[in-house]
Amino acid sequence: MRFPLLAALFLVGLAACSSSVPPTTPSASPTPGATPRPTPSLSPAVSPLTLADVFPPRDLSAYDLDGLDKNGSPRLRTVIATGDVIPARYTDVTIRNQGDDFLYPIAATRDITAHADLTVINLEAPLIEGCPYHDEGFTFCGRPGFVKALEAAGVDVVTLENNHIGNYGPDGIAETKRHLGPPDVSFPIAWADRNTPALVDVRGVKFGFLAFNGVGETIDRQAMVAQIKALHPQVEVLAVAFHWGAEYVSIPQAAPGVAEDDPVEIAHLAVDAGADLIIGNHPHWVQAVELYKGKFIAYAHGNFIFDQMWSYETRVGVIGRYTFYDDQLIGVEFIPTLIEDYAQPRPLEGAERQVVLDGMKAASEELAASLSASP
Repeated sequence: MRFPLLAALFLVGLAACSSSVPPTTPSASPTPGATPRPTPSLSPAVSPLTLADVFPPRDLSAYDLDGLDKNGSPRLRTVIATGDVIPARYTDVTIRNQGDDFLYPIAATRDITAHADLTVINLEAPLIEGCPYHDEGFTFCGRPGFVKALEAAGVDVVTLENNHIGNYGPDGIAETKRHLGPPDVSFPIAWADRNTPALVDVRGVKFGFLAFNGVGETIDRQAMVAQIKALHPQVEVLAVAFHWGAEYVSIPQAAPGVAEDDPVEIAHLAVDAGADLIIGNHPHWVQAVELYKGKFIAYAHGNFIFDQMWSYETRVGVIGRYTFYDDQLIGVEFIPTLIEDYAQPRPLEGAERQVVLDGMKAASEELAASLSASP
């Protein structure tokens, strides 16, 4: 769901960061003469999330779902994150074959992604005019019409840190940013990278996003920590997206010569610096999750919109739904999807759905066991 973006002029080191300022939605006001409803406390008291609260997801019905905050707004806020979105190669060919129907890739999932308070995706291809027909190769681009799909899917934030966003150079990245947030629209899609945070206000709770790439380069740990520490006091929830790790594995790990950083080490460092939620991608498989110092780490959501039809594992992804009570993460749910026709993910159901979730749980337990056994 689209929400107004906060204005910010954010300086970290030499990097100047800004976002546009649409009008904010006014908070609900109590009826004149009525006794204001007291702000309820969370009941029962919040207990820290565990893997047992994710597989299966914690039942939130015990919490005061009708509670209002001091501004009269619902206290629950949902954030959705998906796997990699790559509207390039045969995904773009499929869109062309559908008569340039840019909504085709999101037709089966838009009801999920658009019904969150805030939706974030990783865009792994520049959106450029004149993007050539390409059904093979590793130089990716999508066409500007794909922004229509992002808007219809309710996307609020796009992260632009990955190993393909620069396939058409700095000009391609700059053009992509212009398509996402042209100055003549009221509610542009925010974008985030390693220097520029995206700031979104969801009914009075400020969410901040940063993104970093560790594929084809190493992550500058010192700069990353500095960015997180600088943004942390400006927001109530700080989410950091990472592009990292070895491909086609279910346990996060480094890929020598390609993605040298250990995702676990980087995730822990980010949490130690102040990150509240870690959103990982790039491996093209769904991976393990972890709870570290009470913060949630999703190492990879798999593929969401992409053309990797050559294996079941690369066709699978998960939509992560993260539920916050005010600024506290109290629930995590994963919705498995399967890519059809090189472009369109559909939600899995029944036994197929459960197999994916069971695989995530097993990988998460394996990761937890290996970390607990480490010196």
